[in-house]
Amino acid sequence: MKDNKTIDYYDQNAQSFVENTINVDFKDLQDDFLSWLPKAGAILDFGCGSGRDTKYFLEKGYRVTAIDGSAVLCRMASEFTGIAVKQMMFDELNEQETYDGIWACSSLLHVPADELGDVLLKMAAALKDSGIAYISFKYGEYEGERGGRFFLDMTENSFRELLAEIPAFKIEQQKITTDTRPDRDEKWLNLVLRKV
Repeated sequence: MKDNKTIDYYDQNAQSFVENTINVDFKDLQDDFLSWLPKAGAILDFGCGSGRDTKYFLEKGYRVTAIDGSAVLCRMASEFTGIAVKQMMFDELNEQETYDGIWACSSLLHVPADELGDVLLKMAAALKDSGIAYISFKYGEYEGERGGRFFLDMTENSFRELLAEIPAFKIEQQKITTDTRPDRDEKWLNLVLRKV
């Protein structure tokens, strides 16, 4: 990520961000993701935020590695989940064939379009053969700053065009959902990708 303003935003607003996201009900999407994985498989929570999803996956018996770019969120997520959360940027992922699944919920939307392809390639390299990645974006065609953070919105078409340049993944499933938070009138593009 070019832009440290987004990380600064999360460092400065970590408490309110955690309060607004930690209890959001994501069970349907979480369980759908887990249904693609082997029992007790290895998951990377790629931009874990509050640690909400990491904790859920741990409680379901999966082995979870969690990272986030914000040092403050890493501390808070570590306390919440009981595991050490590593501070790391997306482009620093350098593991090889380590994970059965990568969960990138509302996180890669902070990566500029011209850097996203490289991050997806790193994700594919970090997945085992036929591994699964879940990623989500706000639905739309905007790229730029919004409310102090950088956002890249995506549609089915814009993501498919991006993926055409990266033959490391195929789309297994895509669906559009509404935001589960009652004060948000937003749509989300949710994608399940398989390493090929």
